[in-house]
Amino acid sequence: MNIFIAEVNDKTGILTSDESWHCTKVLRKKIGEPIRLIDGNGCFYDAVLDHVSEKKCTAIIISDPIIQPKRNYYLHLAIAPTKQIDRIEWMIEKAVEIGIDEISFLTTHNSERTIIKTERIQKIIESAVKQSLQSYIPKLNGLLSFKEIINLNKADQCFIAHCHDSNKENLKQLEFKNKSTLILIGPEGDFSKEEIELALKNNFKALSISSNRLRTETAGLFVCQAVSILS
Repeated sequence: MNIFIAEVNDKTGILTSDESWHCTKVLRKKIGEPIRLIDGNGCFYDAVLDHVSEKKCTAIIISDPIIQPKRNYYLHLAIAPTKQIDRIEWMIEKAVEIGIDEISFLTTHNSERTIIKTERIQKIIESAVKQSLQSYIPKLNGLLSFKEIINLNKADQCFIAHCHDSNKENLKQLEFKNKSTLILIGPEGDFSKEEIELALKNNFKALSISSNRLRTETAGLFVCQAVSILS
């Protein structure tokens, strides 16, 4: 059964404009056809289309909400986007499929890219949510400066992954269950020493992800997979 993102009001589901277009023009759904809705906040609904147009589709909800259990961890990944944006887009898609709660993009001293099309990233996130049969849509933040992400963090534990020599926590030995975690992943040129020092002064801990040197997007995906397995 096809899944669509919708705003749910009592017994009515209103598909988003993009979902309405997809429902009408791509899937060619008709009035009376059954569909499944997600509200992005953890609930599935069985519904039947009662109005179909490329700008607005609505459906009558015919079931009680089916609540998806929350994961036993909260992961916020803040990553510096790569010069080749398709690498990051692929990583985001797979990270959502594996399980992530919040995504931010960073501008740093060594950043290769300072522009992100958040609308496109949002569509990738939503598509991955539906494909992986989830009902929670991860939060997507705009492009933030390094100082902004440092000052805005509200997680139980915060880490900065970098390649400089120093004492570091080992990712595989950390506890993520029932905790919110923020992990920063830097650009190809890594974080600067000044950025690392600033993070450490603000209660971040240095983090070792792997003994191998990983590309930015590989590191981001590795983190998501590891946290999922270790929780």
